[in-house]
Amino acid sequence: MTRTVAATFALALTAILTSVNAVPAADTNSAKPVIELFTSQGCSSCPPADKLLAKLAKRDDVIAISYNVDYWDYLGWKDTLASSANTKRQYAYARARGDGKVYTPQVIVDGLRHVVGSRADKINSALSATQKHRLSHSVTMTVTTTKTEVLINLDGQASPATRSATVFIATVQPAMKVKIKRGENHGRRITYHNVVRKFAEVATWSGGPRRISLNRRDIPGKPGDRHVVLVQENGPGAVLAAAWATGTPR
Repeated sequence: MTRTVAATFALALTAILTSVNAVPAADTNSAKPVIELFTSQGCSSCPPADKLLAKLAKRDDVIAISYNVDYWDYLGWKDTLASSANTKRQYAYARARGDGKVYTPQVIVDGLRHVVGSRADKINSALSATQKHRLSHSVTMTVTTTKTEVLINLDGQASPATRSATVFIATVQPAMKVKIKRGENHGRRITYHNVVRKFAEVATWSGGPRRISLNRRDIPGKPGDRHVVLVQENGPGAVLAAAWATGTPR
């Protein structure tokens, strides 16, 4: 099935930008590739992509997340995980690329390449194609959670082309099983993995050392939810760094 999306969520977060201070040990492998799947409960061709995303979500060498979009709701089933913000993000990618291609299931790799989300071979090819660009970034990032804060420490250089980047935080549900009662997937029970429930801009970054402190009370989420931070060229464009928050669970 076909269509498009992109954008971000306005979220009231308290972001305090100061010089870099020491933080607890955290995941510093911010050169991991990012795989973003745009999917829908109303899309008959999406379940194979959802199963593939489940496998990708288990890997330690990639960050794989999924966004349910709402533009298939008119087919008879309102997607219970979808949001207009997810749709806007997908459309924003299409506008930034200039090709206007929006469809489900669609995977965006590192903010640069789009492929059919059920095709493991195409995803692997896109990962290979973006590797040189990914490894050329001299951006390091740690994301650590304490009882009161999410601490993001950044260093390196933003893209010379954009001179600045945007820092986003996504609230992610690790798994969500849904019984679909109508529409193209009528009668199916589908489990969605690493489901993005909120996606918010928290800061801008133009290079150099930076410490961003977010009050946990301002970040949405329930027990068991995870948070991933993306540093992305404006556009949206290439993902410069990505890391899961580590530390004190919610």
